Amino acid sequence: MPRVLVIAEAANPDWVSVPLVGWNIATALRSVADVHIVTQIRNRTAFLSRGLIEGRDFTAIDSEAFAAPFYKLAERLRGGDGKGWTTITALQSLAYPYFEHLVWKRFGGAIKAGQYDVVHRVTPLSPTAPSSLARRCRRAGVPFLLGPLNGGLPWHPEYSRERIKEREWLSYIRKAYSFLPTIRSTYRNAAAIIAGSCHTSGELANHRRPMIYIPENGIDTARFGSAAEMGKRHDKLRLVFVGRLVPYKGADIALEACCELLRAGKAHFDIIGDGPDMAALQSLVAKLGIEHAVTLHGWQSHENVAGLLRTADVMVFPSVREFGGGVVLEAMACGVVPIVIAYGGPGELVTPECGFAIPIGPRTTITRQIETTVAAIANKEFNLEVMSTAAKERIANLYSWQAKAGQISAVYHWLLTSRSDTPDFGFLGLPAHIIQAKD
Repeated sequence: MPRVLVIAEAANPDWVSVPLVGWNIATALRSVADVHIVTQIRNRTAFLSRGLIEGRDFTAIDSEAFAAPFYKLAERLRGGDGKGWTTITALQSLAYPYFEHLVWKRFGGAIKAGQYDVVHRVTPLSPTAPSSLARRCRRAGVPFLLGPLNGGLPWHPEYSRERIKEREWLSYIRKAYSFLPTIRSTYRNAAAIIAGSCHTSGELANHRRPMIYIPENGIDTARFGSAAEMGKRHDKLRLVFVGRLVPYKGADIALEACCELLRAGKAHFDIIGDGPDMAALQSLVAKLGIEHAVTLHGWQSHENVAGLLRTADVMVFPSVREFGGGVVLEAMACGVVPIVIAYGGPGELVTPECGFAIPIGPRTTITRQIETTVAAIANKEFNLEVMSTAAKERIANLYSWQAKAGQISAVYHWLLTSRSDTPDFGFLGLPAHIIQAKD
């Protein structure tokens, strides 16, 4: 097996978002390579609690002298919990180089001595985070692999109000990062880049480095897939939405689009999640007269989310700006057929065999097209049982963490054998079903 130094500054099984992705990728790679993980000191306790041995399996780097002040500043500037992600990412990118400085101080000698075949930076996921290790590894003759990288999906012009509500002021000038000398050096010296989305692949294409497409999100099939074989027999269509209750996620769009079915008693809608729009959603449910057909569950644990997903038939997830869409994969692992917006990550996860994609556009158009799609499903114009099976198979074949480890292992082999063709794992199929609304 190749000897790989995995850099995962953010990697924590007890957290969500990037740290959870970093943990899942880094630890899954231990089954396909001789891996030593380098992470930040804040993750040390979680690593130890999962049975990893410090010094043998991982090293925790203490970069808090720089990281802590930037973290506190980011929390002060973001404009509220869960908001201002571009600001958070920018400040983290300023603090991150010190972490890599300490990594090289600790492991530079071993890298130059050839003790590692590949150095792989898994996190940060953001394309805006520079790396001094790329240049140093190239000089040492050791391939430096970046990714999966994802982020920076532009706000669609129809949703500028949502951009303002999310405090995304810095997103207007985000592209300035690409002119920084440290960023140019990072990509010039990387042996290859794993792109986590089509948008990121296009954004980085001008750097002319080999690009492999592997979405960063994956699934713990033991958590989400094990009980999904029970089958679903309902007297009415079971709809579900999972996500933060904020404007751009579109829970209100989902309710408005499905209200006729809900009023008629032909469907039930479970809304899972919490956020600043909870009160507004409660008012909307009352205004639409669908209290009898909607359950607002609020925040739920991972275990409860998995259990609720297993009872659902269709996920309605009209988020208009989603980088990855991990919740869509969770639904598919449970055999839930997703309806998503064909913009960003979710539209790349769904194929015609297992889901539906709605073109992004004005809110009224999206609402009408989701309404048409759900009505067609309720009228049994599509075989949900067949689509459900296809969704679970797609997860097992491509998106389980075990599958992801195998894909990245193939990238290591490609790097070390100097093969000409970049690996292609068949993630991108034909565009998913798009049902046009009737005028």
